[in-house]
Amino acid sequence: MDKPHAVVIGSGIGGLTAAVALHRRGWQVTVLERAASLEPVGAGISLAPNAQRALDVIGLGDRVRSLAAWQGDGGMRRPSGRWISRTDSAAATERFGGAIVLLHRATLIDALVAELPASVIRTGTTAELVNPGTAGGARAVVRTSTADIEADLVIAADGINSAVRTHLFPDHPGPSYAGFTTWRVVVPAPEQPFAPHETWGRGALWGTQPLKDGRIYAYAAAVAPAGARAADDEKSELLRRFGAWHDPIPGIIAAVEPDQVLRNDVHHLIDPLPAFHRGRTVLVGDGAHAMTPSLGQGGNQAIEDAIVLAHHAAPDADLGTALAAYSADRLPRTGAIVRKAAQVARLMRLTSATSVGVRDTLMSAVSRLGPALVLRTFDGIADWQPPQHTYAARAKGMHMTQR
Repeated sequence: MDKPHAVVIGSGIGGLTAAVALHRRGWQVTVLERAASLEPVGAGISLAPNAQRALDVIGLGDRVRSLAAWQGDGGMRRPSGRWISRTDSAAATERFGGAIVLLHRATLIDALVAELPASVIRTGTTAELVNPGTAGGARAVVRTSTADIEADLVIAADGINSAVRTHLFPDHPGPSYAGFTTWRVVVPAPEQPFAPHETWGRGALWGTQPLKDGRIYAYAAAVAPAGARAADDEKSELLRRFGAWHDPIPGIIAAVEPDQVLRNDVHHLIDPLPAFHRGRTVLVGDGAHAMTPSLGQGGNQAIEDAIVLAHHAAPDADLGTALAAYSADRLPRTGAIVRKAAQVARLMRLTSATSVGVRDTLMSAVSRLGPALVLRTFDGIADWQPPQHTYAARAKGMHMTQR
């Protein structure tokens, strides 16, 4: 019998994870990517234990864990360098079964692509959902620049401004501006050792995190009007905003070339969707539940989406039941994380000296009571376990034989 055909729109982390998981599950998969190549936009990504366990299902969890660079102390600081709170990797491992792993997005993309036959991914291909299909009847139709494709299942991984989401839910208001902008850079590690940290100021923060390959992933955020950009360049903007903060921040900014700084305004889907599917079409990742980066869970939740979708969508399953189960599993969890991320972002956006002082004092007091209280923010998030899969190990062996 012919395998059912799944079409994935978008080759980001969620789309590629879904493609790998469905391929292992027994689906024929086609990934459509409008860019000419799979060069990921972005810099670093943090994968928490929940995403690592999700990647275990497709055999990539241990590969990610081997890239862990966070050892020992870390925590939150003030712009002066004074520590607000401290956390160590051992405490995180004990509580959640693993530490956060920082890696370059390109590393994860390359690992996912390596799990797929070369013919699966079609770059330089625009894709438009023409018909979402009906679960028990007509197949979905995706229009590309060369031909229409009929699909048994369409996975929309087309990002925060998802055209597929608009097609499925035209009355939904879509993403809204979260009130701040972000910058991201990757540079060689400074000569002086440092403890991984996030530094919180008045309406701004800076994060400095090591990568296993010897580089540094640094990110910043600040309250700013939507659409605002530096009159000169974004490196100069970082110097103006963060150049007087504690070491190693000034040195990291100095090491960046102006064209290496990525700046993006932050939008989120604070208004939840009524479902993550309609007919034979399903949303994963930012198109379904875009969130602020305050908890570092955006990519992690896209990975969870993909694994849960593949769990429900056996090739011979009733598709209507499978997609309804996927929405029922993912809507409450991701909605809660979107709201929690927004709450943490509001703390970062505080600008008055009094409010910031109270925030820092409370965080410091909690830290003195022990690392467990600091880590409690991630209870119910980082301790997530994927649904039981019986196909993963068997399909892994079959997949490797085919390759």
